[in-house]
Amino acid sequence: ATRITSPSRLRLQSVWLPPKGRTRRNRMTPVQAIIAKELRGYFVSPIVYVVGAVFLFIFGLLSYLYVGFAGAQAIQLMQMQQGGMAQINLNDLVFRNLFASMRIVLVIILPILTMRLFAEERKLRTFEFLMTSPIRIHEIVVGKFVSVFLIYLGLVGLTVLVPTVLMLFSDFDWNPIWTGYVGMVLLGALFLSVGLFASALTENQIVAAFVSFGMLLTIWLIAGLGSLFGDTTAGRVISYVSYMEHYERLVRGLIDTSDLLYFGSGLVLMLFLTHRVVESTRWK
Repeated sequence: ATRITSPSRLRLQSVWLPPKGRTRRNRMTPVQAIIAKELRGYFVSPIVYVVGAVFLFIFGLLSYLYVGFAGAQAIQLMQMQQGGMAQINLNDLVFRNLFASMRIVLVIILPILTMRLFAEERKLRTFEFLMTSPIRIHEIVVGKFVSVFLIYLGLVGLTVLVPTVLMLFSDFDWNPIWTGYVGMVLLGALFLSVGLFASALTENQIVAAFVSFGMLLTIWLIAGLGSLFGDTTAGRVISYVSYMEHYERLVRGLIDTSDLLYFGSGLVLMLFLTHRVVESTRWK
């Protein structure tokens, strides 16, 4: 028997089936598919807009306050010098204080940005479909992390407008500013990986945010515990676990291999723990 296909069906097949070569070139990898899905989810919901607005507002407000403080310092120096030109260091008075203050903001804001990554999948019951899809677990973890990291990079990139505008009115050294931005990017990547791990533990987004905040605050307070031991081996080891000392050196304009190794190893560790948590759900 001969199967007869209607002309309309042939016409539909010719429209919806592209050539094989074009399909291969346009095919997305699993990681790219996860990134695209998460970015769509972020920009459809109001979370990224609210978090971004608060982040940029606080950064701008702190910049304004520190610039005003530097201006007051300049006026005092001019009065002491009886009308002479006052030379102030914006790197010390403005940018170092600004980057140091932003770590507090990141501890509060970034857990809100990451709380939905896995918790929302569990709540909407799409986590099971994600686990049974032909995508490896490490691709899921990397895709979700890269998506939120790209959003964070976009927010950090917008803050470069502040030193760009100040450059029009005063001279300062850009090298400590770039190292400060490197520190803020590395610190943010570490915080996002902690938030991703916390989101993988529960289906409640609020609980995930508080768990992430508690972990980041605990790692912060470890620095105070290390200072109690002084300049001993235990004190140095405990202080190394906290991100405070590593971030402060980058803010001061110092790039040390040990600091880069700390942030890199911390990021890999948290992504590995997230992988193990997600993988353990297959056996439940």
